[in-house]
Order: sequence, then structure tokens, then C-alpha cells
Amino acid sequence: MNNQTERTLVLIKPDAVQRGLVGDIISRLESRGLNISGLKIIKIERTIAEQHYRVHKNRPFFPKLVDFITSSPVVAIVFQGRNAVEVTRNTMGQTNPSEATPGTIRGDFAIDIGRNLIHGSDSIKTAEEEILIFFTGNELLDYEMSTDPWITEP
Repeated sequence: MNNQTERTLVLIKPDAVQRGLVGDIISRLESRGLNISGLKIIKIERTIAEQHYRVHKNRPFFPKLVDFITSSPVVAIVFQGRNAVEVTRNTMGQTNPSEATPGTIRGDFAIDIGRNLIHGSDSIKTAEEEILIFFTGNELLDYEMSTDPWITEP
């Protein structure tokens, strides 16, 4: 990765998997110019979910959040590209889908905050920590797409 390239974690949550939106969500992020560095479908174990959502541990919704993310398979993806964290968050839309702009993933496909389809890291530091929860180093690839020069300037 060059110094302008970032990685971010995306979890396509159980509601999106069950609704058959995995392809649409991946397509939207790839269409923005992000490359997939790692991808797998998993059933998150409770201990992993609690580690991932540890910042919310003392919030009243924490148990419900853990129950939901462990209820069905999720697709874990590491995207990389220039400003990957910001590009992903903007493409996802506001956390509360009723506040999300049309044209975003949540704005187009979700209406309930408890079923908001997707998780994306909120900073580069968080992305680095979250990626280590779900991926080992040998599960991630670093490569350039032939279209990269057509997406971002050198």
C-alpha cells in the first residue's frame, strides 16, 4: 500500500445478508473505486462480537447489538483505496437510515436503526484495530487495479 492508500473494515450485517443485498452493497463500494483486499462470510462468535462492539459495552443497547450481529452470517470485507474510511462512510450514509441521504446504502435500502445493513470503521485507527479482529495478515492482499489511474490522480 502506498502512503495515500487506506484500509477499512466493512461488515455486511445479517439483515443485508438475509435480504440478498450483499452484491448491491459490494458493487456500490467497488464502483466508488475501492478495491477488495479481503473477503469472507462468517458467523460471528459472541466473544468476537463483544470485542468488536466493546466501545458500546455500557450502553443499554449492547446486548441487543451483540445478539443481532451473531444471529446470522455476515460478510466481512477489507476495502482499500484512497480515503477508504471516508469514502465508505459517505457511501453507507448516516447510522440512522431515516436520516440517511437517498443514494447511500442506508438511504436506499434501510429504514430502521436496528437494521441498518452495514458497519464501516469510523477512523483509520479503528479500521486497523477492527481488521485485526476479523482477518489475519495472510488473508489480505495488496494489489493495484488497472483502472486505478482512471479513478484517482497520482
